[in-house]
Amino acid sequence: MFVHAHPDDESSKGAGTMARYAKEGYRVTVVTCTDGKAGDILNPAMDRPGLKERMVEIRREELERALEILGVSDQFDLGYPDSGYVEDFDGDGSLLAPDCFYNVALAEAVGRLVAVVRRERPDVLVTYPQGGGYPHPDHIRCHDITAAAFDAAADPGAYPSAGAPWQARKLYYMGSFNRRRVELLHAACEARGIESPFADWLARRAGDEQDPSTTSVDIGDYLGQRSQALLAHATQIDPAGMWFRVPDEVVREVYPWEDFQLARSLVETELPETSLFAGLE
Repeated sequence: MFVHAHPDDESSKGAGTMARYAKEGYRVTVVTCTDGKAGDILNPAMDRPGLKERMVEIRREELERALEILGVSDQFDLGYPDSGYVEDFDGDGSLLAPDCFYNVALAEAVGRLVAVVRRERPDVLVTYPQGGGYPHPDHIRCHDITAAAFDAAADPGAYPSAGAPWQARKLYYMGSFNRRRVELLHAACEARGIESPFADWLARRAGDEQDPSTTSVDIGDYLGQRSQALLAHATQIDPAGMWFRVPDEVVREVYPWEDFQLARSLVETELPETSLFAGLE
């Protein structure tokens, strides 16, 4: 079960892994916390009259297309309003709408996710690292509720009306970028005369050598599905943007993995892992 903040996050974070596991016959579930209404139209070709007013409907349609491409049939909405992005967000919820996802009582949001976990009974929960991976209020809160639900779903004294207790066995955090991946892809771009989308990232993260990744899943055969799923989010993804500057064939040759950090495990496993199901199979 992958828990994401907005429609489109499922296609930019862990999409290849979802496509692989769905193809291999695993049951894959996506939980989307918000409606995505606060998202801007980021693809100039889609900046048309009337689209912004229909953003919730359109982003829902985009999500459905993306999941179909990835082969994921199980999806749940927690139903919260998008909090919107705030530059240099420091946790001050007063900057946001009072009813948005970030400002909802944490216990309430955890309860909604617990109900889904108990119904679907996943072995593995996957979400963002502490702090959200980047300081978007919804990504921060997405981490908070998933980490809490990992324990609460198994506690018979917590949320007794949310169904029978269920204990997921492993909790992972998604890592869209780590320094080794970025450096290898940046070097590959330079060697091939491709304008690298990673130069600014490397400059901002100079001296940051820490990579918390414990688990790398080979998605080389699923890069095309990942790209098509991203393109399905037509309001959010510009085909001429940085996501597509590095061709899939270069990614497959240089770094065909998606990386995760094992945060909690109730089964024995040996690091590093090559599967989210290591210790369970």
